[in-house]
Amino acid sequence: MLRLNQIELIHFRNYLNQTFTFQERVIGICGKNGTGKTNLLDAVHYLSFAKSYFSRLDQTNVYHGLQGLRLVGNYHLNGDNQELIYIMRENNRKELGLNGEPYQKFSDHLGKFPAVMIAPDDISLIGGSSEERRKLVDSILSQINKPYLLALIQYNKILQQRNSLLKQWSDQGSLDDTLLSILDQQLALQGDFIFQKRNQFLAQYLPLVGEIYEKIAGNADVVSLQYDSKLHTSDLMGLLKTNLQKDRALQRTSAGIHRDDLVFQLKEQNFKTEASQGQRKSLLFALKLAEWQVLRKEKGFTPILLLDDVFEKLDETRMFQLLQWVCNQSDGQVFITDTHPERLKEQMEKIHSIFQLIELTN
Repeated sequence: MLRLNQIELIHFRNYLNQTFTFQERVIGICGKNGTGKTNLLDAVHYLSFAKSYFSRLDQTNVYHGLQGLRLVGNYHLNGDNQELIYIMRENNRKELGLNGEPYQKFSDHLGKFPAVMIAPDDISLIGGSSEERRKLVDSILSQINKPYLLALIQYNKILQQRNSLLKQWSDQGSLDDTLLSILDQQLALQGDFIFQKRNQFLAQYLPLVGEIYEKIAGNADVVSLQYDSKLHTSDLMGLLKTNLQKDRALQRTSAGIHRDDLVFQLKEQNFKTEASQGQRKSLLFALKLAEWQVLRKEKGFTPILLLDDVFEKLDETRMFQLLQWVCNQSDGQVFITDTHPERLKEQMEKIHSIFQLIELTN
């Protein structure tokens, strides 16, 4: 069982120095826009991932006009109390420590205190670029498969080196064939491994997304979810050789696992163009809640669930079904933000859930 019992925020966003204690499994956080609801959820995410959910530069998360920030989380995990501290010092050097022991690599921390966040901008998972969907897959796999995370880090480093070599070739008209051959071999080794792990994972994950979509949507929409990758038909070394002249012209590597995508279809048509707003939101929640379920299965305990401004996303029936599931049929800790405390209270009373309400003011 995973519980965040207390969090301390120092110089973080709009929090100068504030401590929150969480006494129930379900926590509602209410306040007008600008009071720091989303910032509080992001602080919880920061402790899980050592970075913001919203891809801001670390310096932009520091209280205006000050330098450095500090986050402290006191957890209860599988019977043990744990203290996690994240620090960004005035020189922008970052530190992360668990129970007084500093991590040598932040990647060693990933997956220890898993959290899943659903925020308004996540709708880009459905209609945005393929990079958004790869990030989702990589985030889940990196938390449950350390070799995958290490391979992904190596792949991105080698890819950057290969792209630099291609640009140099285009600019200078000459190519170091030996170096290119070495980089291709290294890239193919990591890329084929990543594809294999993605393929295995998505064979389980995508059907689960479909099941949860049906549960949330409550209708007979025919939704198809597929993993799109050129590595289904060729290994990466073959793709690199075939595309070499194209890569030279583009000055970048045009094929590989960094081009993979998830394809969503509704009644055999492109989901992006055919789906209603309700259907898009239902699929977004299905993708995230499938992540939540996968991590729960792999970790042996339920991750923290962070729901930011969800009442603006789903109609009342779907919201009731969602809250009933995540608040009553799960043993995981759930944080929910809303601008209207009365609405949150009403929803919690409908599902007969015990909850703690934190009301923020300017």
